[in-house]
Amino acid sequence: MKTFFRLVTAGAAALVLTGCGFHLRGNEALPPSVNYVAVTSAQAHAPLARALKKKLAVYDLHGGTLADSPSPDMSVLINIQPEQLERRLLSVFSTGQVAEYELIYGVRYTVTFPDKAPLPAYFEVLRDYQDDPEQVLAKSRELELVLSEMRDEAADKIIRRIASQSSQAVAE
Repeated sequence: MKTFFRLVTAGAAALVLTGCGFHLRGNEALPPSVNYVAVTSAQAHAPLARALKKKLAVYDLHGGTLADSPSPDMSVLINIQPEQLERRLLSVFSTGQVAEYELIYGVRYTVTFPDKAPLPAYFEVLRDYQDDPEQVLAKSRELELVLSEMRDEAADKIIRRIASQSSQAVAE
């Protein structure tokens, strides 16, 4: 009997959450008005542009197209500027060597919707990074992984922003 009530309660909770429009973050699909997306970058093979294209390929484009160059019938053009990575010192060892950094990954891009002015945007992704001078190889690999995660987070954020901006652009 308890199992039945748990199932009914879980079903009711799921029904209420889906009825109000709730969905897990990171699962946003681009709106149906976005049927063509072109991603360009100032650098030939920018890592953030690659991460963004990979994320867009996973997201539902409603039968749309992901392309490398703009087209007259495009819905959205995303132009990625060169990435910026800064380190800010957080702490040092008693020997004076750096123990911990804050990594600041700056993302600058422009989104252009059809018949609209380009919308420039900038945001930062932050991470703490502990450095150990005795494990240089392991720490350099860890830094590569952290940067990859930061790029993935930035790509997700760009897609979320485009989804919200595209609904505003259609409403205007």
